[in-house]
Amino acid sequence: MTKTEGKTASAAVKDILLSNPDGLREVIRTVMQEVLEAEMDEALGAAKGERTPERLGYRSGHYGRTLITRVGKLELRVPQDRSGHFSTELFERYQRSERALVATLAEMYVQGVSTRKVKAITEELCGHAFSASSISAINKRLDESLKAFAERSLEEPFAYLILDARYEKVREAGVVMSQAVLIAVGIDWDGRRQILSVEMAGRESRSAWKDFLVRLKGRGLKGVELVVSDDHAGLVAAIGEVIPEAAWQRCYVHFLRNALDHLPRKHGDDCLQELRWLYDRRDLDEAKADLAAWLGKWSVRYPRLTSWVEETIEQTLTFFRLPRQHHKHLKSTNIWNASTRKSAAEPTSCASFPTPRAAYASSARSPSKPTKTGWRPIATSTWTTCESTRNSHSVKPHDQHA
Repeated sequence: MTKTEGKTASAAVKDILLSNPDGLREVIRTVMQEVLEAEMDEALGAAKGERTPERLGYRSGHYGRTLITRVGKLELRVPQDRSGHFSTELFERYQRSERALVATLAEMYVQGVSTRKVKAITEELCGHAFSASSISAINKRLDESLKAFAERSLEEPFAYLILDARYEKVREAGVVMSQAVLIAVGIDWDGRRQILSVEMAGRESRSAWKDFLVRLKGRGLKGVELVVSDDHAGLVAAIGEVIPEAAWQRCYVHFLRNALDHLPRKHGDDCLQELRWLYDRRDLDEAKADLAAWLGKWSVRYPRLTSWVEETIEQTLTFFRLPRQHHKHLKSTNIWNASTRKSAAEPTSCASFPTPRAAYASSARSPSKPTKTGWRPIATSTWTTCESTRNSHSVKPHDQHA
């Protein structure tokens, strides 16, 4: 569980999307195409096929146009009218508005499609307001596009799965309360990361996490060899039930926070700082040598802490069994941080959501070409390379919690 004073689910997911805006390509193409169609409808005074005395002209097919953007090439169909009078400023204005558009779409990905935000996007892109019916049509298509992604099949295997829970303030029956948002991030063998699912839950529990993981497997999640999470009992139990074949890495950042519970209020910083250094070692042998030295140094002064560490630290050392270039990204759930630094200054416009539905929004809905984590591809399975991991009971989630 990520503490409430940390980044909210809305901000964390938005930051990952903004760090890799090409993942929004299809959503942006949908918006652009719908805006073009809405502009033609308003220029003609009627929708396609609509019979009305206010009609000012008729459509005459489309022509193709490629727009080069920061999210890649967008193949668009520009509508034409019979008189040849229709024109649009969309393509010229897009370049000036692109960053704001991507930021707004990423926000809607998390918070849900908003009429107010769609209205702002279309006015920014075209320089004029649209009718309520046009905005409604764009809303509908955008919602459909995002929903389709949330329910997409997971065709490729994901070797690594990072699970975390964040919190959003949700207004329910006039009361603002925190609700858990369950998040799954997958990493494939090429080191590409993408959000697989985002779901609201009343609270973190074994059943909530189990249902979440079962739905992921139902969409085709496969090939998971390592799961990274904190040690929430319900989450670890669910991992053991649904993905029993996977090894488990306990997030070392959460582990160090938990260590504070075993220290007196007044203690020196050196103790935990030296424990933290273990996770920067090159291999497991070096880490265990340093651990032995650390236990010898601090066991007299902090016997409660050192006893707890000796019993539980093995759960945080699973990542040493992986290829070394993967260590940095898979020893904690803080993979979010790598993607959030770039856009940490982005403002969040919604302090709380009006309903749980709004906070749940469109789940993990963004056609994603994943962000690179910065390692070279590994051709063979991690666990064929590091077979000893399979034999270590400390990395099996179902052995941690009954």
